[in-house]
Amino acid sequence: MEKTFFAAVKDRRTYYGICKETVATDERIHQVVQEAVKHTPSSFNSQSARVVILLGAQHDKLWSIAKNELRKIVPADSFAATEEKINGFANGYGSIVFFEDMAVVEGLQQQFPIYSDNFPIWSNHSSGMLQHVIWVALEQEGFGASLQHYNPLIDQEVKQEWNIPSTWKLIAQMPFGKPTAAPGEKEYQPLEARVKLFK
Repeated sequence: MEKTFFAAVKDRRTYYGICKETVATDERIHQVVQEAVKHTPSSFNSQSARVVILLGAQHDKLWSIAKNELRKIVPADSFAATEEKINGFANGYGSIVFFEDMAVVEGLQQQFPIYSDNFPIWSNHSSGMLQHVIWVALEQEGFGASLQHYNPLIDQEVKQEWNIPSTWKLIAQMPFGKPTAAPGEKEYQPLEARVKLFK
C-alpha cells in the first residue's frame, strides 16, 4: 500500500545506511524527479531549478570526485573518518544533484530591479522546496536519502565531468538507496513554542 503524503513527510529522515539495491526502476526515479521539478513552485514562476540524476557508475563518480577534493584539504591523519562518510554516500544507488540557473535569476533581477536583492533568496527558497519534495517522493518510493553540501568544493569538477552549463549554481547533493539501517532518534521541540494560532 502506498504511503499517504503526510506519512511520507513524517517518515522522511536522514538515512546514512543505504545500499546499491534499488526499490524502483530507473524510469520511475526519472518520472518522480520530473514531476517534482515541474510542479514545485518558484518565484514569478521562474522555474530556475535544474536537476541532474546520477545512477550507477555516474553516481560513484560523484563521490569519487568529492573524496579526491576533500583529500586535498583534510589532514591525512584524520582523513579516514571523512573517507568512511563519503563511502557511505557512494554505497547508495544514485544521487540527485540540485542546481539553480543563475541566468534566470539574473534575468529577473534586471527585469524587476525593485526586487533585485530578493531573487537569489527566493531562488534558494524554491530549491529548498524542491529538495524536500524529491526527498519525500523518494521516501514514498521506499528509498532512504540524505542531503549533502559539498559545494563549492566540488563545483568545478562536477561541471567539467558532466558538461554542466556555467550559469548553473550547484546547491546540494542527495545520495539515495535502499535503506540498510534505521535513522537516528529525533527529538521534537514543543509545537506550542513554534506555531501560533490567532482567530
